[in-house]
Amino acid sequence: MVFIYLFGLITNTSYDLIMNGAMINGYVQIGEWWRFITPIFLHLSFLHILMNGITLYYLGTQLEEILGHTRFLAVFLIAGIFGNFASFGFSNYPSAGASTALFGLFGVYLMLGESFRDTILSRIAGNVLLLIVINVVFDLMSPDIDLYGHIGGLIGGFLSAYLIGIPMSSNRIPWLKRIISLIILVIFAFLCLKMGYAAN
Repeated sequence: MVFIYLFGLITNTSYDLIMNGAMINGYVQIGEWWRFITPIFLHLSFLHILMNGITLYYLGTQLEEILGHTRFLAVFLIAGIFGNFASFGFSNYPSAGASTALFGLFGVYLMLGESFRDTILSRIAGNVLLLIVINVVFDLMSPDIDLYGHIGGLIGGFLSAYLIGIPMSSNRIPWLKRIISLIILVIFAFLCLKMGYAAN
């Protein structure tokens, strides 16, 4: 897989979270907008980055072949950013990690399943949907996990895949779906930012 997974390790202390760019709402509110991006590349422990790295390898290898390097990188980053938008809008807890972007890759598989019905991609999407449900249930039982960020990443990945398109079938994704996806992404971002900046 050509995509290079850059990362940093930080300890779960307030000082390290602040200094290294984790998603902390108060700092975004005073203008540190880069915190929508930097948490994607930060992890709180070796186990954290190991699990996300394994997930990225297994999800990303096939998707990068389907999407191409540039589209894969774009979807990964958009999903991660939208996951952080959702975290900013709906959660008050600091967060870091690539799982927002990884949930976006789940969303891409769902998009492929919807776009390529009666193919192996559709069957894979069914398995991914089961993984999503299992992960969400696990998130609900784990208060330290950023469920909102995961859901935001899932939405961002699903919609951005429509928007960016698939090289092998650019004519199979109607422009109407692309336009609707863009509109929903803009509305979703606006609502998350509005709620995040309004919460003081």
